[in-house]
Order: sequence, then structure tokens, then C-alpha cells
Amino acid sequence: MASLSNDSTAPVSEFLLVCFPNYQSWQHWLSLPLSFLFLLAMGANATLLITIRLEASLHEPMYYLLSLLSLLDMVLCLTVIPKVLAIFWFDLRAISFSACFLQMFIMNCFLGMESCTFMVMAYDRYVAICHPLRYPSIITDQFVVRASVFIMARNALFLIPVPVLSSRLRYCAENIIRNCICTNLSVSKLSCDDITFNQLYQFVAAWTLLGSDLILIVLSYSFILKAVLKIKAEGAAAKALSTCGSHFILILFFSTVLLVLVITNLARKRIPPDVPILLNILHHVIPPALNPIVYGVRTKEIKQGIRKLLKRL
Repeated sequence: MASLSNDSTAPVSEFLLVCFPNYQSWQHWLSLPLSFLFLLAMGANATLLITIRLEASLHEPMYYLLSLLSLLDMVLCLTVIPKVLAIFWFDLRAISFSACFLQMFIMNCFLGMESCTFMVMAYDRYVAICHPLRYPSIITDQFVVRASVFIMARNALFLIPVPVLSSRLRYCAENIIRNCICTNLSVSKLSCDDITFNQLYQFVAAWTLLGSDLILIVLSYSFILKAVLKIKAEGAAAKALSTCGSHFILILFFSTVLLVLVITNLARKRIPPDVPILLNILHHVIPPALNPIVYGVRTKEIKQGIRKLLKRL
């Protein structure tokens, strides 16, 4: 569908996604590593989920939380990357009005769910190291169920207004989104209405949720570090920290890419507009590709489970 003329008042029924407006020749080259990362993310997370499902020794709360993180990663990847590759390979730029806002909801909501999952995993490690005798009574299967419900309910409740507010705006002029995905900012700025409240709500909601998660994660690891430094037994401190190593690396992947994305958006006038677009895409595929690999390499129980799975094939 061609873009609507500027003087048209007909409502928009679909949008056109234009990736990298200034460097569209990049698309075919970028599709190769992006395809590899997508397949790696899907394969690695599926392998991890199957391993945890089949290996009885992994039926523990810590691994159930890891399974939840893998599911969230897969949904985020499937929501974003196939559409981006369809644009790169087949020039399928059109996306329907409803599909655009559904994608916006999933990206916002599941990003918040991932952040909240990291927070719950940090609490799990805090209890395991600071209160090891109470760990079996606190971190139970019932705790994981409650935490999962909280993760989904909190983020759905706070973040569903973002796409709802955007969808209720009037789109009566240009329908070309200069992005590969339907981000709130890219879509809402095409509206004929005032978008101040829309942008303010997303800013406050995102920073309230992600900020509170980050504060609790930092507090958990502060208490963990304090407890570990008091351990005097030889090698015990290193063993205690090693149990947190994989989780800490995943948080670094998640927060570093997100921080760079935020900084580049704030400095949008000083850098090419295609850079934030690229970073936004990579944020939906690099952490999902690396998360299961980090846990698979660093966790002996998961490595043993994967070996048993491969022997069954």
C-alpha cells in the first residue's frame, strides 16, 4: 500500500515499515548474521527448555525461573525478528493496524517481564547464599508459580496502556514508520493528535518498573557480596560467587544493550538515526541467543542434562 497523501483524512488501516532509511543497502548483509542469531536463539532456548523438562535433577525452582526466561526470550524473538527478515528478504513492509499494536504490546510487556524475572532470580540467589538453611522452605515450586503470576500481571497491568493509548490516536496522514518494528515513539509521532501524555506514560511506567527491578537486583547482590566476604572457609567464597556468575552475566547482557539503546535514543541528534534502530533489533536477539549458552556452559547440571539429551537422539 502506498503511503497516504499528506492532505488525506482517511483513517490509516496499515503501516509501512521502512528499515534503515539512510542505509537500505545494509539490509541484505545484515540479514545473514541476524538469521544466524535468530536460529541460535531459537535452537539454544528450545534445547534448554527440553533439557529442563526431561532431566529430573533440573526440576528445581532456579531452573524453572530459567525456563520462564527462555520462554520470554523466544516470544520476543518471534515477535520481532521474522518480520524484520521478511522486510529484508521480500520487502514485505506492510503491517496491519492491529498487528502493529500487538507487536508494540508484546515488546513492551515482555521486556518488563524479563526485567522482573531477573529480579526474582536475584532474590533466589540472595536466599540461597544469605539464608541457605531456609532456602528449601522459601524458594518452593509454589513460590515460582506466585512469582510467575506476579511477573505477568504486573507488567500487563502497567504496560498494556502503552499500545492502547497509541491505538486510540488519530492516524490521518502519513503511514510510513521509519523503523523496522512498531515502537511507541516511531508510531505515535505519525498521529495527528497530541502525544505528550502517551510519551509521558511510557517513560514513567518503563522507568518505574525497570528502575525498581534494577534497585532490587543491586540490593540483592550487595547483600550477597557482603555475606560472601564474611566466609572464611577456603574456596567457599569462590564457590558461592560462582553460583551467581551465570545470572550476573545475563543481567549484564540485558542491561548493557538496553543502556546503550537508551543513550543512543537520548543522543539521537548527534548520531545517525539508523543506529538506534539497529540496536533495538539486536536487543531482541543477542541476549536471547547468549542467555542459554551462558547457563549451558557455566552450569554443570545443565551440561550433563544436554549430554543425556543428545545421547537419546
